[in-house]
This record gives sequence, C-alpha cells and structure tokens, in this order.
Amino acid sequence: MRLTWAQPEDLLAHELVQSAAEGRDVRAVRDRWVAAGGDPTPAVSGAGPQPAGPELRALARELLGELRRLPAAPAPHEPDSWTEIVALLPPAPALPAADRAADGSGAGPAYDERVRGAWTGRAAGCLLGKPVEKLPREGIEEILRATGRWPLDRWFTARGLPADVAARWTWNRRSAGTSLEENIDGMPEDDDLNYPMLALDLVERHGRGFTTDDVAQLWLDSLPAGRTFTAERVAYRNILDARPVPETATHDNPFREWIGALIRTDLFGWVSPGDVREAARLAWVDARLSHTRNGVYGAMWAAALAAASMTCADVEEVLDAAGTVVPPGSRLADAVRLGREVGAACDGSEQSVRRSLDRLHDAYRGLHWVHVLNNAAVVAFALSAGRGRFGASVSLAVTAGWDTDSVGATVGGVAGALLGVEGIGEQWTAPIDDRIATSLPGGERRISDLARRTVALAGAGGAA
Repeated sequence: MRLTWAQPEDLLAHELVQSAAEGRDVRAVRDRWVAAGGDPTPAVSGAGPQPAGPELRALARELLGELRRLPAAPAPHEPDSWTEIVALLPPAPALPAADRAADGSGAGPAYDERVRGAWTGRAAGCLLGKPVEKLPREGIEEILRATGRWPLDRWFTARGLPADVAARWTWNRRSAGTSLEENIDGMPEDDDLNYPMLALDLVERHGRGFTTDDVAQLWLDSLPAGRTFTAERVAYRNILDARPVPETATHDNPFREWIGALIRTDLFGWVSPGDVREAARLAWVDARLSHTRNGVYGAMWAAALAAASMTCADVEEVLDAAGTVVPPGSRLADAVRLGREVGAACDGSEQSVRRSLDRLHDAYRGLHWVHVLNNAAVVAFALSAGRGRFGASVSLAVTAGWDTDSVGATVGGVAGALLGVEGIGEQWTAPIDDRIATSLPGGERRISDLARRTVALAGAGGAA
C-alpha cells in the first residue's frame, strides 16, 4: 500500500527542509539518514516511488523524534499565539459595512449577491486548476499551446492534444474525468470546497465561539480521512492519537507551513463582511489545529481577503485591508508584498506575464508546490495583475503552475465576490450549474443554498 503524506520516510525528508527553515541544525540527522540509505530529497507527490523497508522506516521514526527535540531559532516576528500576533499588527481598517435589507431585518441584496459570487467564483477558479494540479508551468503551457488555448482564457481540453504531449504532461488522475471542458457537469468534489462547507457547518453549530477542539470533532464527524492531505492528514492522525492542540499541528507534521489551512477559511470572511480582524481570528482558531506560523497567517490572510471582498469597491482595496492581518515581519507578508509588486507591474501581455512568473518562481524555487509562501505570492499577483476581471485573474493564478486548484479557488472567490455571479460570466458559471459535489455527509450541495445559509449566519451574528 502506497500511503501518501504519512509514511515516516517521506515525512522525514520534508521535515529536514522544514526544520532547517525554522533554524534547526539538521546536518547530523541528515547525515545519519543518508548513511543508512535514506533519500533526503522530498517527494514531489505524497510519497516516494518505493516505501522503505522495516529497518529504514524505524530509523525514520527515530530521526523524526530527534528533529522534534532540536531547538528552533527564536522568531519573535513570527509568533503563534493570537495575543502575540495581534500585538504586531497595525490598527484594523475601517471598512464599509455590508448592506442591510430596506426594513432592517437582515442582510441586503448587494451582500447576498457578493456571497453567491464568492461561492460560485471559488468553485469556478478551483475547477479551472483541477486538471493541471501538480504540473509545472512549462507543462501547462505546452498543453495549452498544443490545444490552441495559449494564453489560458477558458477551460482546459484534451481535444486535439497530441499523444506525445499527453504522455509527457499527464492530467491530474482524479480530475481529468470531471474537470475538462468536454466533461464538466457541475463542480466535482474537491477539498478546496469541502472545507468551506465544513466551516459553514461549524459556525452553524457553534457560532463564533467555536474552539479548535470543535474543529477537530467536526473533522472526525464529517471529514473522510482519505480526503485529507499534507498537514490535515497528519493532524487527523494526531487527533486520533489523542494529542492535544497545538501538538496536533506540530507532531511529525512537516507540512505545518503549507497551504492547507489557507484553503479552509474563506467562509469565516464571508460571514464577517468588512471585519478583517474578526475573520482572521476565526481563521486562527481553525488553522492552529494543523498549522503554525506562516501556515496560520496564510489562513488568516485568506479569511481577511474574503471579509474585505464582501464590502470593498475593488481588488486593491481588498488586498490593502487583508494585508493588515499578517504580521509585517513574517515571510508570508514578504510573499504577499512581492506578489502585489509583481502584479502591479504586469501589463497582461504574454511577455509581461512570463517575466512576472519568472520572478515569482526565482524567489521561491526551492519550495514545494504546496507550500503557503509561493502560493500566497501567486494569489496576490493574480488578484493584482487581473485588475478585477474574473477570467484573467483565475487564468493567471492557474498558469503559475504551483497549487493550481487552490490558488484558483482563492482568487476566484475574491474576484467572484467583487463581480457577483453575473459579472463572473456565463462561460464560467454555466458548466457549474449551481452544483458542488462533496465527500461530506449529505452529498451534492446547491451553491444557492450554501449562499443562503452563509448570509443567514452573518445576519444572525454567526450564531447557530
């Protein structure tokens, strides 16, 4: 059995990278692993080509323990506690409030339309990136050129794709049958949509006072373990091992600063229209189950983007507001600043986009394609360079070639909220048909119903 994101020998290779990033001296551990025949190079996918034998796997477990005990370098600019994070932040911005119904009884039609646009845009952006998830930039470009769709401005297709290109750059195995132009029939199941639906259930059950333990219990109640990946899969294992929070996020979890928490938190922003600090607080409570430092800040930033997109007038205002929830000296803040800078300078031409993406890839060349820093930079870049246009924004995000479905989802949620469903355009909305498949209990959901429930939560102050 090839068990992804969980085998000790695979975790160790990733932990060597993560521990070094946290200032631990990993040289002795790495040398022991290599001397025993272990591969120190992290797998691109969830597991290496061959599982380790019993002796080597036992050594990997032992060495993971040694890395846990090594001291990390002090990082006062990247704290984990909410109190310490808030102490580093600038004042929260005063954003417009969501509109209210004429009789004052609840949320108004403009907010309702933004929520529907956000859910729909998140689905469309995710769907665009699904078939090429894990492919590098050059593979995505070759596929698009071979099918006459470069630069990207519509769904991917296998029609007309030469056999040699298809063999060189294989579609994502789970997604090719449901995410190409010729076979889309609603939004297929994806963790980038499962998690916002879980968050909706969470706030309906517990209100804004939910705890991280409540998040853990909801995972056990509703989230199939096989549909978790990277940090979430490790945290799930740690929950079942009865490890307390925040040890769920740190014990043998080398993915603690990857993108997993960022994809979970849009809902907290949608139910906190204009209140980026509250959205970030809710995201922090959720994210600390599985992530630390920049992994948590990414979740806070995504929630703040979503909150700002409910009331701001344009994408630059959204980015300005969301940036206030990120510790300014953190690596996540650096990534967002770089993405915005590169996006502002991009004029949308093929040459300019290429130069822009070259710059991002040069800056984050050594990171895994699922890390939070490179992908946050892409989100900021795509939102800025897309200038508020839906198709341009999600296409830029996917063309970048890292975690294509996740960045497409986050970018699509923001752009969709600002534009509303009609502004997204029928090209992107019609194939989705208001439907999202899910592996959560209850099966397929209607976007219109998810939006209604989301609006009701904001109108009720997030109470169940």
